[in-house]
Amino acid sequence: MPTNNAPSPRQRGLYSAEEKKRRDGTRWTLVQGILAPLQFIIFLISLGLVIRYLFSGEGYQIATWSIVIKTGVLYLIMITGSIWEKVVFGRYLFAPAFYWVDVFSMAVLALHTAYIIALFTGMLAPKALMILALAAYATYVINAVQFILKLRAARLQSAKNEEPA
Repeated sequence: MPTNNAPSPRQRGLYSAEEKKRRDGTRWTLVQGILAPLQFIIFLISLGLVIRYLFSGEGYQIATWSIVIKTGVLYLIMITGSIWEKVVFGRYLFAPAFYWVDVFSMAVLALHTAYIIALFTGMLAPKALMILALAAYATYVINAVQFILKLRAARLQSAKNEEPA
């Protein structure tokens, strides 16, 4: 019978006691905690630069560099996030607790990578490149919301576990 990596609807909380201990004990949690807001700040700056270019036609070079930097930080957070997931859950990607976050992260990565390929091969004109960047950014926002919801679920689980019985 084939196995499905997706979590079952009746899945336990986000972390088991052992996973929570590993999460709290690894330096990769701190790394993710630093990179996530950094990436979001870079995203906001870059989004502003991309929108500026699309509305005014000015600032193509700086908008392009901001997207390249955003993509580099995305790759960094994806690699370190995979290491974090391995430490906490025993697999680099698609742990049941983060299955759908990881699935959507692949779409985010694919669109950012498509931008980089199109940029360096000249496959798209500047305006089309910026529209592709906006599509990549839209998927990033959805993925960021998924992650924030996971953080909230973890906090709620922790609060529930700390309540007296």
